[in-house]
Amino acid sequence: MSLTFTFDPALTTELREGVLDLWTDVSNAGGSVGFVPPVTREDIRPELVKHMVAMAEGRTRLLVGHDEAGEVAATAFLTFNTHRLMTHWLWLYTVMVHPRHQGRGYGRDLLAAAERAARGLEGIEAIRLTCRGGLGLERFYAACGYKEVGRVPDAIRVAPGDDRDDITMLLPLT
Repeated sequence: MSLTFTFDPALTTELREGVLDLWTDVSNAGGSVGFVPPVTREDIRPELVKHMVAMAEGRTRLLVGHDEAGEVAATAFLTFNTHRLMTHWLWLYTVMVHPRHQGRGYGRDLLAAAERAARGLEGIEAIRLTCRGGLGLERFYAACGYKEVGRVPDAIRVAPGDDRDDITMLLPLT
């Protein structure tokens, strides 16, 4: 079994609700996607709306992976850098694989699909992302070809007394 990836899918109600469910489930499982559990769909909805507005404005593109049942199982948002001196690379945000699918290589598949999508975008020479320290995410991204290019100690406060590094990773495409 593998996921079926679609870049720039039609943004249907079913897809929006599927992404919202995924983001909620990943967050509540402890995923490093901008929230700390417990969260509800309504906690996450405003962030999803921000992503959808950026998509409507052409600033962000969606990559979605569906499982064999047709459910949203993985996502990544590719966001163009708007600074005129940095338009040759893009950001990869909200990289998620549903907890029930983790450990099957789908995270690697998602990153490979994101790389293929980025390579198909004119003028894009690199992908940049950030991840939260303390979970080993930087090792996962490094195993997928990304290089750590920056780290801000204790920049992310998960909870009082639980500060994590903000790690910047880069994947050159050239």
